[in-house]
Amino acid sequence: MTLAHERASDFLEGTRRARRQIITPEGVPLAVDLADYGERLVAFVIDLFIWFLLTLAVYVPIIWAIGASGRSLLAISVALFIGFLVRNLYFVYFELAWRGSTPGKRLVGLRVIDRAGGPLLSSAIVARNLTREVETFLPLGVLLTWGSTAGGGVDWENLAVAVWLLFFAALPFINRDRMRGGDLIAGTIVIALPRRVLSGDIVERTVQFAFTEEQLRAYGAFELQVLEELLRHPDTLDQARVLNEVCQKICRKIGWAAPVQPAEVVPFLREFYTAERAFLEREQLYGKVRLDKNSPPGPSV
Repeated sequence: MTLAHERASDFLEGTRRARRQIITPEGVPLAVDLADYGERLVAFVIDLFIWFLLTLAVYVPIIWAIGASGRSLLAISVALFIGFLVRNLYFVYFELAWRGSTPGKRLVGLRVIDRAGGPLLSSAIVARNLTREVETFLPLGVLLTWGSTAGGGVDWENLAVAVWLLFFAALPFINRDRMRGGDLIAGTIVIALPRRVLSGDIVERTVQFAFTEEQLRAYGAFELQVLEELLRHPDTLDQARVLNEVCQKICRKIGWAAPVQPAEVVPFLREFYTAERAFLEREQLYGKVRLDKNSPPGPSV
């Protein structure tokens, strides 16, 4: 990422975020913004509220049905087990179905991605969310007892467990990528999705060639790298001939019907490169990888 690009991003987005560059398995660099602590907290509180409502919807009829028969102990046991399942399946289900987002994360504009730039695997989602029980819910349960015994004394064992578990809750504050324990185990990070919106009239004036999503799906990261190397070479007669041939091949591949004049070849290729790179990077953040034009689109494992 160039200095000019970073300054433009700072001007357009306001406060500078913590930014990391991820090199994907196919060698494409991706610049991502780490989610702020406040954003993650707000998203988690929203998810907790939704989870609480879902849990109540399950608890009430079960406790009423079993409690009416006089089996209060069985009712409590079943309710706790159901609560455990809802609590963990809530995060796993939504992050699997929404590609790294929960309702809270989606409202705040956050997403979980693979730390190495690869697709977000289901095993990583399960791993990062199962550890949440140790990181968050168990510490809360221990702290609710206030570390006290039935006789009113201090239960040092409970307090020791609470301090140990709180360490996991503090992990995002003591590592540069703000990863909690589940992220460290699963190899994931939480990023803030870009919120910049380009004005329609500006895009219309500055973009000469517009490409559809279907046209951009014709190529992958390998072809993008080849095109980048061609565009980096100095302008020579031989290079102009090569670029003209590449332009014709691309037009045939994507079904571009409008003629591209010789003077428009380089602008056409540069704009196609820009649009293709933005498309591949966006797909990458959604866990979709396409190594080359022969690779099937979609998640890659």
